[in-house]
Amino acid sequence: MQRTHFDHMACPIAQSLERIGEWWSMLIVRDAFRGLTRFDEFQHSLGISPTMLTRRLNTLVRNDIMFKQPYQTRPVRHEYLLTERGLALFPVLISLLDWGNRLLDDDRIAIVPVHRHSGKAVTPQVIDRQSGERLTYHNVDIITTARCAGTGNKPQRDAHREISAPYQHQQPYNRTGNE
Repeated sequence: MQRTHFDHMACPIAQSLERIGEWWSMLIVRDAFRGLTRFDEFQHSLGISPTMLTRRLNTLVRNDIMFKQPYQTRPVRHEYLLTERGLALFPVLISLLDWGNRLLDDDRIAIVPVHRHSGKAVTPQVIDRQSGERLTYHNVDIITTARCAGTGNKPQRDAHREISAPYQHQQPYNRTGNE
C-alpha cells in the first residue's frame, strides 16, 4: 500500500507525522529513550526487518529526530542518538503511554513511567506553561490560524463544537477508578 504524504498540509500535526513517519519510527524513538542506540539493539527489541529498520532510521536522521555517530571503524558501525528535536518528542510518547495504560483493556501492557529520583510511579498530564493549568478537551479550543488556513482571515474556531456539545459535561473515562 502506498503511504500517504502530508507535506502539502499546513497543519502542525500533519507536518509532524510527515517527519516522524510510520509507527515503527515512534517505537524506535521509544527505544532510544530507554537507552538503546545501536542497530542490532533496535532490531532485537522490535523484531523489525533490517531493511525496514534502515529505512526508518534514515528517515529519523534525515528529519533531525536522531543523528548517527560511529562507534566502530572496522567495519564502520553507528549508534543512533536523539537530537533536541527527538528529545522534544518525550511528552508525546509519555502521553501515548498514559493513554494506552488507562484506556486499552490489555493485561499484557506492563509499562509504568517511574520518576527517576523518587522511584514512584507518575501520572503524566499536559500542563500549560504560562498558567500551570491542566489542559483538557474541555478547556482548550483548537484554532486554525489564517496562516494555516491560507485565507488571510482572523483565526477560526473549528466546527467541532456543535458535534461535541453532548460530550462537554462527560467525565473522562477512568478504567482504574483512581482519580
